[in-house]
Amino acid sequence: MNFNFEQVHNYYERLVFEEVVRRAQAHPTFTNDMLADVACVALNRLPARYVRHDVDMMFYLTEQERHAIELSLEEVLQFAFGFVQERAAKAPR
Repeated sequence: MNFNFEQVHNYYERLVFEEVVRRAQAHPTFTNDMLADVACVALNRLPARYVRHDVDMMFYLTEQERHAIELSLEEVLQFAFGFVQERAAKAPR
C-alpha cells in the first residue's frame, strides 16, 4: 500500500516564510542564513498545526482564533528578528 503525505505541512510555515521575506527589507544587514534562522526561531516558538490544505484551516477558524494567530505571529517574529540580530552582534568576526 502506498501512502502520500506530500500535502501534509505545518500551517505556520508559509505564514512565517512570507512574513520573513516581507520584513527582510527592514533588515538589510541580514544574510539569507540569518533570515532562515529567523524563520526557524519563529517556527519553534509556535505550536505545530499540521494540515493538508491551508484553506481547510482558515475555514474552521473563528475570527477570534484568526486574530490570535496574527498576534502570535507578530510576537514571535519580533522576538526572532531580535534574537538573531543579538546573536550575530555577539559572534566573533
